[in-house]
Amino acid sequence: MAVSMIRKAVIVISLVSLSACTGSGDRYPSLKIRDVERVQGSFDPVEPGETALPTPVAAPSGETLRRLADLTASASAIHAEFERAVPGTSRIVSSASKSSVASDGWATAQVALSDLESIRSRAAVALADIESIYVNARLEAQQLDPITAARGQVLALIADEDAVLARLRGQIAR
Repeated sequence: MAVSMIRKAVIVISLVSLSACTGSGDRYPSLKIRDVERVQGSFDPVEPGETALPTPVAAPSGETLRRLADLTASASAIHAEFERAVPGTSRIVSSASKSSVASDGWATAQVALSDLESIRSRAAVALADIESIYVNARLEAQQLDPITAARGQVLALIADEDAVLARLRGQIAR
């Protein structure tokens, strides 16, 4: 009995609330755009072009230059390791070139290629560190020439490694 009384009370309250919404339109504000809501004024669009970058004011620090030299040397050492591993991997891939997918020869070639890719990825880590140095130097408006030169050297090594990997991958069935 108490539940039905509560239901009746909720229904009555709902009806009274809804009846308030059906009044005349004079009592409520209009939804039309008012004068203060209208956009006024104009502006001239800016022509797209190059943004002015701050002029580099300082050379990279000695610590930064040492870090670049270390990263470049590390990438060169990794590249030398990559080149030493290429002949063995090339032999394995050549012997697996006629093998069917999932055969023992094919699997051995995949592992050898993965080992070679692992060496290449270490060179990419050195490149990522150089990129980080580049971004920081750019934000601090430092001269970028030595960083760009180191980056170019490491990119050339990685591009050479990528070409070798692509050639070897092309020799085995997928």
